[in-house]
Amino acid sequence: QVRLVESGGGLVQAGDSLRLSCAASDRTVEIYPMAWFRQAPGKEREFVGGVNWNGVRTFYADSVKDRFAISKHNSNNTLDLQMNRLKPDDTALYYCAVSTSAFNDPGVNTHDYGTWGQGTQVTVSS
Repeated sequence: QVRLVESGGGLVQAGDSLRLSCAASDRTVEIYPMAWFRQAPGKEREFVGGVNWNGVRTFYADSVKDRFAISKHNSNNTLDLQMNRLKPDDTALYYCAVSTSAFNDPGVNTHDYGTWGQGTQVTVSS
C-alpha cells in the first residue's frame, strides 16, 4: 500500500504563510484524487481542500477559501498546500489523504479516503 509522508509544519504567527508537502511512496496516487484534512484538539477531522486526480480541479472548505491553495504534482507524486494569511483557528494537525475512487473529484468526508499520512503540526500564534 502506498505510504504518505507530510512535511512543512511549524510554529508561525498570525498573518504568516506556510507550505505543506505530502510525498507519496509510489506512482499509484497519479490516478486518485487527494486532499488535505486537519484535526484540532477535541475536534473532528475536517476537510481543508482537495484536488481531482490530474490536478485540474480544486475544492476548498469555506474557512480557507482564498487563503489556501492546493496543488498535485503527478510528475513526482507530491501534494502541496500553500497556506497564506494564517489564523490561530488554523492550528491543527494536518493530514494528506488519497481517495478510494480513481479518476474522480475529491470527496469531503474522511470515509472517502483510504490512505492517510501521519500528519504535520501547524501552530499559529496570535
